[in-house]
Amino acid sequence: MFTNRELANRHQKLVTGNYIYAMNIISPSSWIDYELVDSGNFEKLERFGAYHLIRPEPQAIWNSSLSQDEWKRLATAHFNREQKDNFRFGDDIKGGWKKYKTMPDSWEIKYGYNKLSLSLRLALTNFGHVGLFPEQGANWNFIYDAISSWSLSGPKVLNLFAYTGAASVVAKAAGADVTHVDASRPGLNWANQNMQMNSLDNIRWVHEDALKFVKREAKRGKKYNGIIMDPPPYGRGPDGEKWTLEEKLNELVSLSSELLEEKNSFFILSMYAVGLSSIVGLNVAKSNFKDIDPEFGEFVLHPKKGNDLPMGTFLRFKKV
Repeated sequence: MFTNRELANRHQKLVTGNYIYAMNIISPSSWIDYELVDSGNFEKLERFGAYHLIRPEPQAIWNSSLSQDEWKRLATAHFNREQKDNFRFGDDIKGGWKKYKTMPDSWEIKYGYNKLSLSLRLALTNFGHVGLFPEQGANWNFIYDAISSWSLSGPKVLNLFAYTGAASVVAKAAGADVTHVDASRPGLNWANQNMQMNSLDNIRWVHEDALKFVKREAKRGKKYNGIIMDPPPYGRGPDGEKWTLEEKLNELVSLSSELLEEKNSFFILSMYAVGLSSIVGLNVAKSNFKDIDPEFGEFVLHPKKGNDLPMGTFLRFKKV
């Protein structure tokens, strides 16, 4: 069994062209209020603060380590997604939350790293999410360290597909001037609540399709020190714009390369499309950015007992 520190250092060498890259497996190591307790049988059992939640997980095709009786004993609430295909999620969601014990519909958890002390609002949504992706803690640390290392006044950070804004709040707390772009009004409202909970202000909220926004910024010659993107496999913009990851990602990254400063900068790409290798992100980045030394691989959630759970891929790099 690997510790979180050992997980962070696990890698596989990949030779591509004239370069040798290290494919990394990273797991968040700064959580106190979150843990993956177990996974299996297409579900995961997680602790968010005082509450244990069971949610669908299409990649957990193995048997759980704990018994079903133990899952039921621990569970505060269970989101059941009624569908025939356990391997992928469709647009139509049937099912919902069943509470086994008393709990609020909304609550708060804490995240801490170095001088960063983060408060985040969680809630039981009607599509099974709770308002954050815990594995992203590994990227939050990366963002905080990068911004804190710069001797710049108000470096500019762009967060695309920014959801409920944890990365935006981290960047703001580290001293950045943050632009937060998302096509969901409820997501923007939630992100604003997270900003206020952390006694911060002046994040720029943009309700728009991410690709459309980036095209306009590129035409204006705008520059950013940090670009964060967490694009969904598919989706719609506020005006019905169609987004498909495989069709649009290369264009989005190409335009983003025009926006990124050559020095004192970073770029982060996360992908949650089942079946897309982390090498896809590597190749897209290599074809659009010059002179980069990227880190790439898989996010993994690591339980105290049981199987590691893959949670998507990442690519990130810094320019000094």
